[in-house]
Amino acid sequence: MGCGAAGHGAVRGPPSPGGRASSASQRAGVQREVPSNCIKTSKYNIVTFLPVNLFEQFQEVANTYFLFLLILQLIPQISSLSWFTTIVPLVLVLTITAVKDATDDYFRHKSDNQVNNRQSQVLIGGVLRQEQWMNVRVGDIIKLENNQFVAADLLLLSSSEPHGLCYIETAELDGETNMKVRQAIPVTAELGDTSQLARFDGEVICEPPNNKLDKFGGTLYWKESKYPLSNQNMLLRGCVLRNTEWCFGLVIFAGPDTKLMQNSGRTKFKRTSIDRLMNTLVLWIFGFLVCMGVILAIGNAIWEHEVGVCFQIYLPWDEGVHSAFFSGFLSFWSYIIILNTVVPISLYVSVEVIRLGHSYFINWDKKMYCAKRRTPAEACTTTLNEELGQVEYIFSDKTGTLTQNIMVFSKCSVNGHSYGDVQDMLGHKAELGERPEPVDFSFNPLADPRFQFWDPSLLEAVKLGDLHVHEFFRLLSLCHTVMSEEKSEGELLYKAQSPDEGALVTAARNFGFVFRSRTPKTITVHELGQAITYQLLAILDFNNIRKRMSVIVRSPEGKIRLYCKGADTILLERLHPVNQDLSSITTDHLNEYAGEGLRTLVLAYKDLEESYYKDWSERLHRAGSAPEAREDHLARLYDEVEHDMMLLGATAIEDKLQQGVPETIAILTLANIKIWVLTGDKQETAVNIGYSCKMLTDDMTEVFVVTGHTVLEVREELRKAREKMMDASRSVCNGFSYQEKLSSKLTSVLEAIAGEYALVINGHSLAHALEADMEAEFLETACACKAVICCRVTPLQKAQVVELVKKYKKAVTLAIGDGANDVSMIKTAHIGVGISGQEGIQAVLASDYSFSQFKFLQRLLLVHGRWSYLRMCKFLCYFFYKNFAFTMVHFWFGFFCGFSAQTVYDQYFITLYNIVYTSLPVLAMGVFDQDVPEQRSMEYPKLYEPGQLNLLFNKREFFICIAQGIYTSILMFFIPYGVFADATRDDGAQLADYQSFAVTVATSLVIVVSVQIGLDTGFWTAINHFFIWGSLAAYFAILFTMHSDGLFRMFPNQFRFVGNAQNTLAQPTVWLTIALTAVVCIVPVVAFRFLKLDLKPELSDTVRYTQLVRKKQKTQHRCMRHAGRVGSRRSGYAFSHQEGFGELIMSGKNMRLSSLALSSFAPRPSTSWIDTLRKKKGCEGSSASSPSGAADKTLRV
Repeated sequence: MGCGAAGHGAVRGPPSPGGRASSASQRAGVQREVPSNCIKTSKYNIVTFLPVNLFEQFQEVANTYFLFLLILQLIPQISSLSWFTTIVPLVLVLTITAVKDATDDYFRHKSDNQVNNRQSQVLIGGVLRQEQWMNVRVGDIIKLENNQFVAADLLLLSSSEPHGLCYIETAELDGETNMKVRQAIPVTAELGDTSQLARFDGEVICEPPNNKLDKFGGTLYWKESKYPLSNQNMLLRGCVLRNTEWCFGLVIFAGPDTKLMQNSGRTKFKRTSIDRLMNTLVLWIFGFLVCMGVILAIGNAIWEHEVGVCFQIYLPWDEGVHSAFFSGFLSFWSYIIILNTVVPISLYVSVEVIRLGHSYFINWDKKMYCAKRRTPAEACTTTLNEELGQVEYIFSDKTGTLTQNIMVFSKCSVNGHSYGDVQDMLGHKAELGERPEPVDFSFNPLADPRFQFWDPSLLEAVKLGDLHVHEFFRLLSLCHTVMSEEKSEGELLYKAQSPDEGALVTAARNFGFVFRSRTPKTITVHELGQAITYQLLAILDFNNIRKRMSVIVRSPEGKIRLYCKGADTILLERLHPVNQDLSSITTDHLNEYAGEGLRTLVLAYKDLEESYYKDWSERLHRAGSAPEAREDHLARLYDEVEHDMMLLGATAIEDKLQQGVPETIAILTLANIKIWVLTGDKQETAVNIGYSCKMLTDDMTEVFVVTGHTVLEVREELRKAREKMMDASRSVCNGFSYQEKLSSKLTSVLEAIAGEYALVINGHSLAHALEADMEAEFLETACACKAVICCRVTPLQKAQVVELVKKYKKAVTLAIGDGANDVSMIKTAHIGVGISGQEGIQAVLASDYSFSQFKFLQRLLLVHGRWSYLRMCKFLCYFFYKNFAFTMVHFWFGFFCGFSAQTVYDQYFITLYNIVYTSLPVLAMGVFDQDVPEQRSMEYPKLYEPGQLNLLFNKREFFICIAQGIYTSILMFFIPYGVFADATRDDGAQLADYQSFAVTVATSLVIVVSVQIGLDTGFWTAINHFFIWGSLAAYFAILFTMHSDGLFRMFPNQFRFVGNAQNTLAQPTVWLTIALTAVVCIVPVVAFRFLKLDLKPELSDTVRYTQLVRKKQKTQHRCMRHAGRVGSRRSGYAFSHQEGFGELIMSGKNMRLSSLALSSFAPRPSTSWIDTLRKKKGCEGSSASSPSGAADKTLRV
């Protein structure tokens, strides 16, 4: 498509002899390539795959590091290891990644080919010809038939329907399955046959390609006239033509320029906190590696200078080495090669395999499958699973996320009279469960049988001819964009863009005002059985800024009237002053409805003079054809006509809570997860939903409401809220200085307060609170509250709130929503969750995880998230431990081999250690391990808190693992070294030879790390047993094979030590050495863990112990049934205490109790150990004077 100087596109339609339309810039002599309609989402082809994929992989620091090591190993002067010890694992990793990338790209190629080879009818030389989509060009005229996909972004020229109308479904664009209407401009609507279309020579000047699905601006120049174009005239690629026999369209954008492809940009790559920590730790390890290399290089230089010089006769320096200093320099690089296994390349592969396994567990979880919608849970990414176990803040949409987004017309206010309250026989408001029969709509043959209403007085008002009620329902039947489909006589199916609109039109239908059909210029309504057709003069459509919608219609009598419906905050200020009294009554009704959690709209109308409308319509037409600022011109004209309206009444629609929402929020709150609701609804509705879903409770100390309209008002309201919370904090902390606390981390003061608070803030107040000079104050106040509700917020404000918490709080955030207005919030948060609901699938497409109901979030976090975090942390701790134990042996050996860079193990063991001998057991633990069963994870939400505090893998835990690995390596080297110094074989020969020593140390290492992972495994499966014991068996099988006579005969230069393993392991001394090494390495670990379990158990230990006690007591109880009632008083006493402890656990205030305390079940006053960690040293004065101080010390809380 050609582009002019202003950046706008120009498409011209005069067909050339070949039938192709050319662009304006080509006509002017500017050669520009016309975009192809061929799309390409794939990254590689056969030629580019290998170089491009390798280039991408070597952008990873780890891969580049190991390539550098491989190059070093190819230098004979510094390499004491064969090149294959590095190239085998490196090639394995690169191959696995390449196969994965190739597989993904193959499916992308397959999808691209399927789309590009679809057939389309293109007008060429006045004749329709079949062309593949990839061959369609800008300026082509295409014919579409019913149920066909749109091949490119088209300007609708004509259709089989009257007035150039056609219907489309946009599910592939925005996920909405309801039909939408598009219309050709009148001047082209008559071009119905190919001969007329072949002579079409119009030119379109339009906006450049962009990703705005709901906006299009352009102008058609044809026959010396110009015609404005809007989104209503466009058919976008990806749409499906419905209920329309055929239509013709002019290609405006093709291929990558289409709005569908413009919206297919890559989502920002998200990394977990563990990933970021691992990058830091790897750099530290590399620094440690360099330090070890420097120490050993210095040792080599000193040794060569002091000792090695005496052995030059039979141990000469290598060629090119002329000094001890240069020898040390070469030795440095040799040790860098040997010790590189402290950061094995298999670490990164193993992490990805484990994450993939966790993702499949989420996808396969039947308890997160919605049978009603046939929707399973889906992990759209594999990189964030462990971060699900660390969430502290949840940002949730309300409509469709907490609620069902299935709207029901519940109540209304008409001319100051409220309808919808259910009344008993005496005229009093009926209580729940006392409802009479619903209103009978049998008088109306077109009524929807599924619609129910409980107040008969509204139907009586309709039947009695109440003019206000009639006008109320007339507005509902006219002011909308619903499409009506009549499958059979009287069987109407409404297709609405929103559930609210559908509910309102259905209500009007049942009360006798039936919207029957529409054309671009008319709306037909059956009013109490009489068909009336209104001329549709204009639609002033809804958007997030206007928050209202209007239609202008002409009645059969010729009267012009504007009907408007919208948000109360917008419409009430646009009413005529004579409505003041009625407005006051209606506002009371609106507050009452909102207090019940209902969604409200205000209805109004205005009569227009013929002369005024004619003038306004002309100005509207001019504004619509304005080349620039068209939206602003239209908005001003809309605003002008929507003033001085007459109030009709208000509607109230019920949006019920989803199943399990209150229970889910309660459980997540017990897990110390703070939930913020960000909704576009009005304050009263949002607050009521907050109470319904138990976010807000009557037991709360106070609910702060911020409604200020200015910066000063908002700042003052936030300050007063903080002061009230600080007063409570001072009283609890016995006068602990506020100023001392204020100097600590932001919000740590207020987060330590006693009492539960909530914050409710309106959108206009939030706009001020998010300003740079006030955002920290707002966040400090909000984070101190248990619940936060932000009302009347825009999609941008949702993302800003999430970004604010990410900016100031070192906490993992999760955003969950179901609509397109939640996409920005979902993409901004660390983790985005999409609900596949009534508002399409845009939220799901933008999300990291998706499912169909909010209640599944509890299982996603408390089970899958917690397990993923636990498994990844245990995996990393063990992985670093086993590799330091393996590698540091070389360091100690350097002091006994003249710092000659000689390895302890043979090169095959070094190659296979991380690939075969120890890879599968740690993978099994990382994929399958559990500390407590899934039921206990849900029952005890406090188990989730260690992840929030990052307790299981942090820098401290890393150094503990490293210390254990170094300790193991010291014993692993020095015990066999000490034994072999004086040991002899059975035949009296000296035992101490290099190969026997290598076999003994290697065998000790494999046995010790296998036993260690057995101790680390908390949940044993058949796979764990098979991998652990199978890896041990594989080690011995490979060891004996490599020292066998057969391999020696085939490869005499590679396997020289025939029978060494058999001879070494046949010596009792060797096995005693291995056993001694294993015991000395393992026993201290076992002893430490037993002491920790007894003196300072984790909460998971407490839960497991409780389950064992309960199982034991159940067994005893069964035995006692058979034994009669002997000892009933004692068993009753024990039972009462056991029940009390169960209640303590179920309360969520779980404690770290010692085993002794658990066994006796003695009630001791204490606080949560995690709360203690959170508050750190806050309120120390009160704890020092507490009478329970001694008990606290005993219980280690």
